[in-house]
Amino acid sequence: MRIEETLLPGCFLVHDTFHGDHRGYFFESFNRKTFLDQTGLDINFVQDNQSHSQKGVLRGLHFQQGDAVQAKLVRVLQGKVLDVAVDIRPKSPTFGKHVAVELSEDSHTQLFVPRGFAHGFVVLSESATFFYKCDNYYHPATEAGIIFNDPALAINWQLPETELLLSAKDKVLPTLQELLPALKF
Repeated sequence: MRIEETLLPGCFLVHDTFHGDHRGYFFESFNRKTFLDQTGLDINFVQDNQSHSQKGVLRGLHFQQGDAVQAKLVRVLQGKVLDVAVDIRPKSPTFGKHVAVELSEDSHTQLFVPRGFAHGFVVLSESATFFYKCDNYYHPATEAGIIFNDPALAINWQLPETELLLSAKDKVLPTLQELLPALKF
């Protein structure tokens, strides 16, 4: 595992050492000790989640607050997505900044999204299977989100807005500025 910090402190790309031959492949997708040694973060993942979506599906930008705040390690098992993490920690020097990275079944790269970040992705291939580990349990009462097309964030989702498929809930999320008074990180 090789870990590289992004432009947003605490947000890391995790490059896996991939071993393949005529039989298939093997790689270690997470090693707690290696992660701690390279990042200084002692993460204890408690929940794994997986979703499957068609091209244009945009899920996000989601986060949890309070005692249910989560860090995530995300990767793509099949297909390709544009994965986005937004720093929403009001006192952070990178507040409102985002990192966007293509993750695919071929790249074997993961994104570590720390606590205090909103997260979302859009499917760029015909379909994608998305997998992520969380360091805290899902708690619906503390879930919140930011509208995907917040002009202040200026995220390029790489697909025309007319091709994006969102849930009814995600279509009516507030902007980051509208959420600011309620953010607790």
